[in-house]
Amino acid sequence: MMKSSIKNYIESIVYFDGIIPEELSYISDNSVLRSYVANEIIFIEGDLAEGLWVVERGRVKIYKLSPEGNEHILHLRGPGKTFNDIGALDGGNNPANAAALSSEVQVWLIPSEVITHILTQNPKLSINVIRLLAKRVRSLVGQIEDLALYSVIVRLARFLIKQVDDPSLSGPGITRTAIAAHLNTTPQTISVALRELESSGAIEFDRHQVSIIDEEKLLAIAML
Repeated sequence: MMKSSIKNYIESIVYFDGIIPEELSYISDNSVLRSYVANEIIFIEGDLAEGLWVVERGRVKIYKLSPEGNEHILHLRGPGKTFNDIGALDGGNNPANAAALSSEVQVWLIPSEVITHILTQNPKLSINVIRLLAKRVRSLVGQIEDLALYSVIVRLARFLIKQVDDPSLSGPGITRTAIAAHLNTTPQTISVALRELESSGAIEFDRHQVSIIDEEKLLAIAML
């Protein structure tokens, strides 16, 4: 049953659009399922990358640490999402750290040599990789722009809007502390920003749930 789940995920990942059954079976047969608990390290920045990771269950954070030890979350990943794409594809080191964010996390590891073999056999998949990596670069540019140009309340409004379309950004482990680390601020500042958004009539929130009440107003605050 577990092997069938990795097959389903592979078929839905943009990288593998156009994969043939034999290639799908090859990846599935050579993938390994690993389990982690909250805050357990999956891999460390600078270590040799093992391969491409796919989330089966729970939430994973990909993050960097400042020299002072402050954490900045680059990406949040949930079921069906991949991470450590760069390390898997260039055969180099992990460009960031990864750790379990929720209490129960299961992730599939597709070894780098398996990815390389498939890409050399199927040129269409190589084109998929180029397109997806270009999309990831655009996303990172957007993150840098947000951090450099917009206030916390604007960044938070944009994050809440993204949550609607990306389940990875909500659910187990996505606490105010995690959101603050992702938006490069503090949990206290996130709480203040949430109250401001609620006062504006854009959202309602309690300790565990944020609900968008007026999407147009939230979009306006997000400057989108």
